[in-house]
Amino acid sequence: MWGTESYWLVRFFLQRGLAAVYLIAFLVAATQFRPLAGENGLLPLEEYVDGMAFEERPSLFHLVPSDQAIGVAAWTGVALAVAALLGFPYWIPEPYPVPASMLLWATMWGLYLSFVNAGRVFYGYGWESMLLETGFLAIFLGAGATHPPMIVIWLVKWVLFRNMFGAGLIKIRGDDCWRELTCMDHHYETQPIPNPLSWFAHRLPDRFHRVEVLGNHVVELAIPFLYFAPQPYAAIGGAATIGFQLWLMLTGNFAWLNALTIVQAIATFSDGVLTGLVPAVESPTTASAPLYLEITALLVGVLVVALSVRPALNMLTPGQVMNTAFDPLHLVNTYGAFGSITRNRYQLVVEGTRAEGPSEDDWEEYEFEGQPVRTDERPPQWAPYHLRLDWQLWFAAMSPRPGPRQRWFLSFLEALLENDEDTLALLRRNPFPDEPPERVRVIRYRYRYTTPEEREETGRWWHRERVGTYVGSVSQEELRSGGASRRRRAF
Repeated sequence: MWGTESYWLVRFFLQRGLAAVYLIAFLVAATQFRPLAGENGLLPLEEYVDGMAFEERPSLFHLVPSDQAIGVAAWTGVALAVAALLGFPYWIPEPYPVPASMLLWATMWGLYLSFVNAGRVFYGYGWESMLLETGFLAIFLGAGATHPPMIVIWLVKWVLFRNMFGAGLIKIRGDDCWRELTCMDHHYETQPIPNPLSWFAHRLPDRFHRVEVLGNHVVELAIPFLYFAPQPYAAIGGAATIGFQLWLMLTGNFAWLNALTIVQAIATFSDGVLTGLVPAVESPTTASAPLYLEITALLVGVLVVALSVRPALNMLTPGQVMNTAFDPLHLVNTYGAFGSITRNRYQLVVEGTRAEGPSEDDWEEYEFEGQPVRTDERPPQWAPYHLRLDWQLWFAAMSPRPGPRQRWFLSFLEALLENDEDTLALLRRNPFPDEPPERVRVIRYRYRYTTPEEREETGRWWHRERVGTYVGSVSQEELRSGGASRRRRAF
C-alpha cells in the first residue's frame, strides 16, 4: 500500500517547517502569555490552578504557577525550536540521532501543551490543537540516516485531511452564503484581522468571488481524498492545498494556521517528487528505522486510530462542532473554520481621559496592533505571528455588551487605568504614557472598507459609524467596587 518511495527529504522539510512554527508559537508565549494568563494576567493563572484538576488540563504551570516558570518554559521552547530548525539531532553520530530527536520533539510538545491548557480562552484556537497534534507525531519521525516510519507520514496526512475536510464540511453545512457562493463578498472585510491586501481582495469582481467560493469547496471537500492516493496524485493534492493556503496568507492574518497546514501538506509528497521538482536536491541513501522506533510508531498508530473515532463521527454528523479537542493531551482533534460569515464588521474602540466631566473632545483612543482603530491606516501584516488580544477583541465586538467569555475585558480596562506595563506592551499606542487616565470607556463602531472613490478622495481605508457604547465611562474605583478586580474574581 505504501510503495517503495523514500521519505527522508519529506521528513527533513517537514521537521524544519514544524520547528519554524514552534519557534513562532514559543516567541508569542514568551511575549504575551504573562500579561494575558500569568500570575497577574487578564485571566490570572491562579484561576486555572484552582478551577481545574491537573488531569483535566495538564500543564507544568499547574505544578509551578509562576511567571518565572512561564518565562523559563517559553524561552526554553524558543531554544529547542531553534535547535530543531538547525537540525541539531542530525549532527549527532549514529545511533543517537533518533533518541535525541525524540527527546527534543517530546520536550517541545510537553512545553507547548502547558501553555495551551493553562491559556484558556486566549489559547482556544484550532491551530493550537493542530500544532500539538502534529508536534506529537513529529516525536516519532526519527532523524539521522534512517528512514522515517511510514505510518507516521500517513498519520500526518490524516491530520491534514481532518484539517481541510472538516473545514469544508462546516462551511457547506453552515451559512447559506457558502452554498450560494457569496461568502467572499463579505469575508475580506469582516475577517478577524485584515492584512495589507485584504482591501484589494474585497474589491475584486463579484464573479471572481463566486469562483473563489467554488474553488474553496473543491480544495476542502474533494482534494483531501488525493492525499492518500499513489504518487503523483497525492503530491498534486498537496500542491493544490499549498497554493490555497498561500492565497489565504496573502489576503489575511490567520496566525500560523496556513503555515502549519502547508507544513502538513509536505507529507503528501515523496522524495522522488521533490527531487523531480528541485533537481539540485538529492535524497541520501537511508537505512531502515530502528526496530524500537517502528514498534513505537505502530503503537502510536493504534492509539490515533482509537482516538479518531469521536472526531471522525463528529465530522460526519450534522451537528458537527469545529476546533474541539477530545482528550486533554490534544492528540486527535476536530477542525474547521468560518462555518458562518459575519456581514458587518464591528470594532471596539477603547478611549481614556484625564478630564473631570469630560466632553467628547477630551477622550483619546488607544490603538491596537492588528485591530483597526484609525480609519486612515492600511491594515498591517502580522501572520504567522499571533496577536492573541486582538483576536479576542474581534470576538468581543460581535456582541453589544461584554458576555461571559469576555470576563477578561474589565480586567483589561483596569490594567489600562493602572498603566500596567505588561498589558500596554500588547497595544500599539498608549495615549497616556506619563500618567494613567482617570476614566476609560469603550465605543462600538461598525467599520466598512471605503470604496475606491472614497479612498482616492480621502486616503482612508475604512469608514466607521458609531453604533453603541460597549462599556460606559468608568474609573478604577468603580471597576473595583463592581467586583471586577482581576485579583478578586471567581473561576
